[in-house]
Amino acid sequence: MGAKILIVDDEPQIRKLLRVTLQAHGFTTIEAATGQDGIIQTGMIRPDLIILDLGLPDMDGTKALSQIREWSTVPIIVVTVRDDEEGKVYALDHGADDYVTKPFGMSELMARIRVALRHIANQQDEPVLKTGQLTIDLARRIVERNGKPVRLTPTEYDLLKTLAANAGRVMTHRQLFQQVWKEHNYETAGHYLRVYIGYLRKKIEDNPAQPSLIITEPGVGYRLVISSES
Repeated sequence: MGAKILIVDDEPQIRKLLRVTLQAHGFTTIEAATGQDGIIQTGMIRPDLIILDLGLPDMDGTKALSQIREWSTVPIIVVTVRDDEEGKVYALDHGADDYVTKPFGMSELMARIRVALRHIANQQDEPVLKTGQLTIDLARRIVERNGKPVRLTPTEYDLLKTLAANAGRVMTHRQLFQQVWKEHNYETAGHYLRVYIGYLRKKIEDNPAQPSLIITEPGVGYRLVISSES
């Protein structure tokens, strides 16, 4: 059987849609209709991934997210009708790996599930990431583009390393600023990040004006894309 996916959503029709689609793709599914049940199921069945709705009847989904994150690193994709940037940033900062806004396309959700599961698999392998013509050797601190070394400043490398270590995930401004600059005052994070993301794109993108590797999530953060051939 495929990976075990826990669906935490109080809408029966959504759970059915997800169950049918996921099982058709070879995944095993478990369902929970409340946040508390989702927390219990996570501890009992140890799923490989969780799809978590934020609008639950017994608690806000972010509370369930925070409780699970106290003891589990399982990938969590948040599904929500909330389309505000603040809510997305809050969920990501409190442990979500990704988010999808309702209504969502199943092809998009499946792609995000594959990325999340691939990220976990990559963590268990040698830390070498390949995406398109870019190769990032995290252990040897070597970055190559089309087989040629890319010269990065220490800050540029740390930023790329953080994005690469979380490839496919949305990294918020706060997360990047804290991990790269080791600062908790992130009020100026947007300016710093725009500048250094611009530097990186000039060095690793085929067309920095239309980036295909480092993608901007407006008002939220950035995502390093894993290409299908990597």
